[in-house]
Amino acid sequence: MNLGLTNKRVIVMASSKGLGKATALQFAKEGAKLLISSRNLEELKKTAEEIKTVSNNLEVYFQVCDVTKEDDINRLFQTAIAQLGGVDILVNNVGGPTPGGFWQVTDEDWNAAFEKNLLSYIRTIRLALPYMKEQNFGRIVNISSSSTKEVLDGLILSNTFRLGMVGLSKSISREYAGNNILINTVGPGRIQTDRVTKLDQMAAEMKNMSLNEIREGFKQVIPAGRYGEPEEFANIIVFLCSEANTYMTGQNIVVDGGMLKAL
Repeated sequence: MNLGLTNKRVIVMASSKGLGKATALQFAKEGAKLLISSRNLEELKKTAEEIKTVSNNLEVYFQVCDVTKEDDINRLFQTAIAQLGGVDILVNNVGGPTPGGFWQVTDEDWNAAFEKNLLSYIRTIRLALPYMKEQNFGRIVNISSSSTKEVLDGLILSNTFRLGMVGLSKSISREYAGNNILINTVGPGRIQTDRVTKLDQMAAEMKNMSLNEIREGFKQVIPAGRYGEPEEFANIIVFLCSEANTYMTGQNIVVDGGMLKAL
């Protein structure tokens, strides 16, 4: 299948490691022009060099960006215009908010989660849409969580703002489908990332179990029998952002090996 991603101009947020990095790598392998970002300059440099080595793609640019800072996001898009000449594809991604139940999180936690896990997506989309509308082509994927289908205990901030992200994506997808701008949400289940390892370690401590016991417990309820790999998750995003996807928009997809029982 020809995905039609050669020379497409792609911004991948929070892409120095984890799901963002895996996504950037897959786009590069398809011949896309990339702008990657994160808060850590050294990690960004290493990731950019890795992408070039794996894909022979020389057009990989990077920009430090703290998504909670509007000025950083504005500078990121200025770099996109200067280096890439525009933006065809935006992949929104950010680390999860502070874990905890209702009584464990503060007003400061709520405000920080809103800025990080919802407002940052609003700001990047706001900057990307004019370019996409002008060229009558655009693809946006907002990375969320499996909590948009089935809430996760002890992650009330994620449960709340990830669902807000789905509502945002669905609303905008209806407004811009006529402009050939397709917008979807993709959430990971148990994908092998640092974030999941951290959550597994927290669960192990709370239940006085070993990390291996926690993981084996999850594997028993995942029909695929294993955790997913970041590359498997990234492949879904790359398809949704490609020219091969011409009609799927406004969807909330979870990549979880069949773990969730909810429809």
